Amino acid sequence: MGGRFFMSKYSYESKKKVVLEYLAGKGGPVILARKYGIPSETRIKEWVKAYQNLGD
Repeated sequence: MGGRFFMSKYSYESKKKVVLEYLAGKGGPVILARKYGIPSETRIKEWVKAYQNLGD
């Protein structure tokens, strides 16, 4: 698999954990960004979109 979901300073496992929490309704982008120290909730939205498009 390729694409932006897999490329960055955040590991695949870290991204997947955040995305799955988001999809499970355990927090919105702002809450999860704060929880995991991610500087932008937009980044989480991008990860979710990429995950939904590319799958696991």
